[in-house]
Amino acid sequence: MKLFQNSCDFEYPWEQVTAANWKKYPNAISTHVIAVDVLRRELIDDGNKLVSERLITIKQGVPRWIMMMVGGSNVSHVREVSTVDLNTKTLTLKSCNLTYSNILRVFETVKYSPHPEDPANRTLFEQEAQITAYAAITKICNKMEEWSVQRFHDNAMKGKKGFESVLEVVSEHWRQREHYVDDLGNSLVNKVEDLKATAEDMMQGTEKTSSYIFSRNYNIFKAAFKQGET
Repeated sequence: MKLFQNSCDFEYPWEQVTAANWKKYPNAISTHVIAVDVLRRELIDDGNKLVSERLITIKQGVPRWIMMMVGGSNVSHVREVSTVDLNTKTLTLKSCNLTYSNILRVFETVKYSPHPEDPANRTLFEQEAQITAYAAITKICNKMEEWSVQRFHDNAMKGKKGFESVLEVVSEHWRQREHYVDDLGNSLVNKVEDLKATAEDMMQGTEKTSSYIFSRNYNIFKAAFKQGET
């Protein structure tokens, strides 16, 4: 068994990274992922956890000597189960290959969490993959595992660049939404102030009108009150 580990930072808040995860594929850089299908999605723990199950279809070059062993095509499928936990502020993705799993088994765990040094603005990415090859000859097993580790390394570099491009788009939409909300809030405040000013003007106008009517008809009102007293 070989172990691949990787970690990096994203200069975006955890909330934006988590939202962008659902738009990660396809992108122009990580072209090996050709399809993502959602199989299941549910809320648990009083709505504090979102659990999703997806089928990821991958197409990438495979060495000829491996293809001679396994046969078939260079298209493979991966099952992924992810959990967004609002209580711990973590996004955890666990995946395992379904194709050729009798020859090569890969268990991968990815975790996104607020960066401990700057939790409000940065996100920590942690990745670990356990790679195990099954073959009668140990040398072939080692070679398959070494190839898989290198493939993980190459895909990790491309994956970060591809995700960065998605994050830029999501972050821009995020800023536009916040700007729209701010504008909407300011507009509502202005309208409320305008309504208050209009109401005050109307009240003042009513008071002036009442005072004017009373002053012009003072003698009539006075005579009416005298008659009422008699």
